[in-house]
Parts: sequence; structure tokens; C-alpha cells
Amino acid sequence: MKITLFTSVAAVSLLSAGLVHAQDVTTASAATPSADTVTEVVVYGQGQSRQTQAVKADDITKVAPGTSPLKVLDKLPGVSFQSSDPFGAYEWSARISVRGFNQNQMGFTLDGITLGDMSYGNYNGLHISRAIINEDIARVDMAQGAGSLDSATSSNMGGTLKFTSRNPSEAMGGELAATVGSDSMHRVYGRFETGAITALGGLRAYVSAVDQKTDKWKGAGEQRAQQVDAKAVLPIGEGELSAFVNHSQRREQDYQDMSFEMIDRLGYNWDNFQPDWKLANDVSMDYWTGKAFPGKITSVDDAYYYGGGVRDDTISGIKFDTPVSDKIKFSGQVYHHTNKGQGLWVTPYTPSPGSLILAGLGSPSYSATSTDNANVSVRTTEYDIDRTGATAGVTLDLGAHQIAAGFWIEDNDFQQARRYYGESLNAPHRDSLGFQSDPFFTQWSYAFTTKTRQAYIEDTWQVTDALKVNFGFKSLSVENSVRNTHDPLAKYGYVPAANAYLVSAAGALNAKLKSDDGFLPQIGAVYKLNSHYELFGSYAENMNAYVSAATSGPFSSLSQSNVDYVKNNLKPESSKTLEGGLRFRFPQFQGVAAIYSVKFDNRILAVTQGAGIQGNAPVLSNVGGVKTNGLELAGTYRFTPQWRLYAAYSYNDSTYENDVVAADNTIRAHTKGKTVVNTPKNLLKTELGYDNGKLFGTLGVNYTDKRYYTYENVGGEVPSNTLTDLTVGYRFETIGTTLQLNVTNLTDERYISTIGSNGFVNSDASGTSQTILPGAPRQVFVSVKKAF
Repeated sequence: MKITLFTSVAAVSLLSAGLVHAQDVTTASAATPSADTVTEVVVYGQGQSRQTQAVKADDITKVAPGTSPLKVLDKLPGVSFQSSDPFGAYEWSARISVRGFNQNQMGFTLDGITLGDMSYGNYNGLHISRAIINEDIARVDMAQGAGSLDSATSSNMGGTLKFTSRNPSEAMGGELAATVGSDSMHRVYGRFETGAITALGGLRAYVSAVDQKTDKWKGAGEQRAQQVDAKAVLPIGEGELSAFVNHSQRREQDYQDMSFEMIDRLGYNWDNFQPDWKLANDVSMDYWTGKAFPGKITSVDDAYYYGGGVRDDTISGIKFDTPVSDKIKFSGQVYHHTNKGQGLWVTPYTPSPGSLILAGLGSPSYSATSTDNANVSVRTTEYDIDRTGATAGVTLDLGAHQIAAGFWIEDNDFQQARRYYGESLNAPHRDSLGFQSDPFFTQWSYAFTTKTRQAYIEDTWQVTDALKVNFGFKSLSVENSVRNTHDPLAKYGYVPAANAYLVSAAGALNAKLKSDDGFLPQIGAVYKLNSHYELFGSYAENMNAYVSAATSGPFSSLSQSNVDYVKNNLKPESSKTLEGGLRFRFPQFQGVAAIYSVKFDNRILAVTQGAGIQGNAPVLSNVGGVKTNGLELAGTYRFTPQWRLYAAYSYNDSTYENDVVAADNTIRAHTKGKTVVNTPKNLLKTELGYDNGKLFGTLGVNYTDKRYYTYENVGGEVPSNTLTDLTVGYRFETIGTTLQLNVTNLTDERYISTIGSNGFVNSDASGTSQTILPGAPRQVFVSVKKAF
């Protein structure tokens, strides 16, 4: 399906002009709040047996427009979010971790539809920044430990995030917003509400669109996104039928992955060569001929010409909610998602067919007549997702007992390939942010099929007015299969010795794996001590299904024998989470104190081999167990109707319980007792807010403790950082307009944001592993929002 997106201010203005605004009642009101309105920055999950919090739409709209909701969630206890761009939306660098669990060990859903693990190169979903426009999100619920049994996810060993979209309004209306800021950033958003149409049975709908573009904060290139969302709701008796279609086109130029040694030698602001095409080709020639590199460059991996990512996604669904009787309610939906994507890298390791490098090596692949004669080529990793699924649930009200049961099924066909495309020496002729065509070489190409089946049943028992207990279990089965779809040697012929990985890494896979656990229990309780205090506690078990991709998980070894070894000797990752705590609620103060213990078994450790651009298969090992203990404190104090102070502190101790031992009993990595990678021990978040109905503002300060990107904690220590963000705004009541200023990294701190961008390594005493990304400097954005 192809959708033409709005690409100008004028187009979006036409979408919204002349309309009367109305806001969905499930979101924070867009109307001007009265001075004594109490709008909490965090909802603390009263009545839940698990540690949960939620943020609402008002919190998302007060950050810089276009900011990922994941960055908004960084204020919650136990959550660590990092990204090298000011918005947290640049997918190569965006990382969220919770209680020692990384992003690919967490679960994510939008309106009950799985988003997979939202990792870069996702094989079974898409990132939230592509799934829905930020302004169309009504609420985000976070469970730091185990998500609810009905969560449609096969990877939620750690936290679970549930995103909920805004519903169409009952009244006709619209809204328009425009933002400009640092690095030539501009963003335009428009939304049109039909209101309830009486002639169509009360049908109401909205359509929204956004166009955003910004230059990179260092180096050349840009990052842009265009999206269209549409949703409709039709009342049917006492129930309702809803449907949505969301489409996105994301184009991102990458920042160069750095190392500490590179930062010392080349500087914090070092980046790729673009737009200096000649330098990129000269460095490649120097590498192949053994000549000295120019300037301070000492490695062919110090910079490439560019890297980038292009993604087109369409996700849609139809849902029906209705009471069957006074005691029975039913909810069911079907959904479909298609994705086309390419990750681009201009590689010096594979010259184009007409390059004089190949001629000098005597390669049969050299073509004297080819116009693709550059000393580099464009390397892609290509993705095609086509998945269809369904969820359904029934709740039975038996008075003191609330019985819930349901299922989730999904069939996913995923195509993935590694290809190379030629370039010309005089000047690049390919679109650096476009889909590439006509490759001269396919290194590997695989077809993956994933079948997911999940069922659950749960009883919530109101034992007394004060005590509520829930218990149940889910059953999860995921079958993965892969088959080779291309002969890796069919078109390239002779491969220079330095490029031997092109052959050796391209194994012919034909394999199946299964992740299966028929009994994953959950049990919890909430005890209300009085009107101010409640105790809560829960225990849950979860499993992380094997990944069906050639770039992560067991299949990333690209070796039939290795996959067979995983099948016969290893088990999927699993976790057991025990947590408990106290919630408190007073007129001016509310919060939570929680402790937790997690036992993580069969942890799969992936050690990166060589530079990321080389595409070498990682070495996979089962490192046994990980033990995690922690403490989380959070609270909001509203000391006047206008002023509030929020703070959260988290302590997390996550360590590996075993060394990595080879089959011959030699120690491959000394990981026992070492801190888990990308897991800060201490997190402190504070936010001071003011809102008198007209003038509003927030000042947020986040402290993140040191982290490691080495499994053995030898080298790879990333220093702590403290980041400050500022929001100031004013609502002009008479004209229904809001003016807002956002400043990110207010103190202009230099820091390392993302770690593990190219994976994790055992040790890095020399500081040469290219797997860190510096964070963005201070950025300033100004927005105007108009409701009609």
C-alpha cells in the first residue's frame, strides 16, 4: 500500500484550518486548566499487585515535539534511556533498559498489538516512533517487572510498555502545531476530528499527519520522518467497533560509532566523511594499497562516507469490544503490519566492480567498462516484514472473582538479506536516504517464518474489602524456521583475502528452533492498609523466545552447526521476578517504595567480532544466570496547586553468576561476579513543575551512574552523566494558542549516551571498541500550537 504523505506546512494547514478543536476525554485536556486542577505527572498504579506507573498525553506534549515517548519514560524509577539525538527518536542509538534488562528482553504493545522488542532491525515489529505519531498517544503504562498476562509479547522477561492511542473526539475539531529549532529542525503536525456523525450511527474519526526534518547535530546529513494516522470508532449497541491505519516513512542519516580512543585522537565532534566523497575513496585506496592514511586517521574504520536507515511501515487493526451479558465482556481484534527497510553503510571493505582496486588485485570481478568504479560500495541489510495476528479476551464477573482468559496468535514472514550496490568514483549517484536497487552482489538472503501462540487465564479475587489477590498463568509457544534463498557465491566470483568474511559468514541455513513453556505463572496481592497506604507484591515467570533474524539471536551465527548446537544444548532465556512494596497517597503527596529480586537463567551473551560494518557473525554463548536485586523510590509532592516536585531514585545490582566456559572447560570470558553491561547501579531523576493555567514549565534533572559495554568490566567503563531539560510555555486563552520553548541538555554537558551501538565485547582495555555514541549538545526548540 502506498500513501503520499504531506510534505509542506501548507498541506498540513489545509488539513486543520477552520476546524473546531475537541480533545478525547481519556487524555489530558487540551483546554486551559484551572489553577487548582491537579494533573499528576506520574500515575502510581494504585490497586495493582505489580510495580507500575503511567504517564499521560500532557506529559508527552510538554517535551520537545517529536520526542520519543521512551525518553519521557526515562523519569520513571528503574528506567534508563539513552539516545545520541535530542529527541530520542534516532533508532540506531535509542536504547531503553529496565532493572538490568535490555530492550530486546522487554515487551512493547500499541493498543494491544505487539511491537516486537523495538530493536534496530526488528524482525517482528516496529519502533514506537514509527507506529504512531507522538501527539496521538493518550497514555503509556510501564510495568518494571512482569507485564500482565494478557500482554501480546514473546520477549517481556523484564519490563513491559503498553502504549494507548487517543480516541476520536465526540465533537468536530482540529489542531495544528509547528516547531522550529536547532540544526534547521522543523516539524508540522495537524489533526482533523470529524466528531460524532449522527447520520452514520455516531461514527467518529480522526486523521492526522506530521512532517519532521532536522540536520544532524554534527557531521553532514539529515534525519526526517513523515507519518499519517487515521482511526475511527463506531458505537454498536453497548459496545463499539474501532479501526485504525498508521503509515510512516522514516529516513535517518547515521552518526559514526565512536571509541574512547577515537574521541581522544579525533575529537568529540568527529563524524563520517560526507560530503567529502574524494576523501572516502582515497582512504579506501590507502587501506588496500597499504599507504599511510591522511591527517589523524589511523584506521579505515575511523569514518565511512555515510550510514543510514530507511523504513516504510503500515500497521492496521480492527477491534470489537462489547458486553455479552451483565457478567461477560468480550474483546477481540485482528491486525496486520508490513515493513520495508534497508540499513545503509558505505563500506571500504568491498570496492565497486569497476574499481582500480580490483584491477590491481587481479580480481575476475573487475569490470573495465563498469561505471560503478568507486573504491567503496553501498552495503545494505534489507528487511521485509509481513505479519498478521489476532488477540481476544473474555472477562467473567462473578462478584468477588473476576475471571479473565484469552489468546494471542501471530504468523510472521520475514525476509532479510545483505547486499552490495556499486557507486561511481567521480561523485555518488545513489540517494543516501533512499531504497537501493540493482545490487552487484548478495552476500546472504534468508526467509524466516515465525509462528507465535499464547494463551492465558487469570482470576482476580477480592477476598475482603482490603485484600485483593490475582493468580493465573500463560502458555507461550514460538516456532522459528529459516531457509536460505540465495547462493552467496552466485555472482561475485573471486573475493580478495581481506574480504574472506563475505564467503565464510554466508552459511546455507535450513533450520528450526522452538521456544516453548506451557506454564508461566503469575501471582500477586494488594492489601489496602487504610485510605492512604497499600501493600503490594507479586511473583512472575517469563520466557524470551528465540529471535528469527540473521543479524541477532541464534541464527546470526549463519552456521547450520551452530544453530543445531543451540537447538540441542541451549534453552531460551527465562526470568523469575519477585517484587513488593508500599504505595502511599495523600492530598499533596503520593508515591511508591519497592524492592525486587530477579533470577535470569540461560542468558545468551553475544560477543561482537571486528568492526560492525564488516558484518561478522557474533560469537554466542550461554553465560548461565544473572542475579539482580534492587530498590525503587518515587514520589510527587504538590506543595501548592501550581507547583509540584517529582523525584525518583533507583538502585540496581545486576551481576553475572557464571564465567563463560568452552566445551573443553577452558574459560572463554571471566564474567562471574561482573556487572551486567549497560546497567547503571544508581539512577536519580527530579522534575520541578509549575502550571497556573496560563504559564507553565518544567525543569528536569536526570543522573545516570557509570555503565559498562564490556562483559568482563575490563575497560569499557562509561562515566556517569547529569542531564537537564527545560520547558517553558504560555497559553493564550483568548485565541486558543500555546507558545512553548524547549531546551534539551540545558547545561551543554559532554557525555556518552548510547553504549553497545555495535554490540558488546568481552574487554576493551585499549578503548578501541567502536560501540559508543556521544550525546547531543544543548538544543533549543520553539513551538506554536493552535486548537480549532
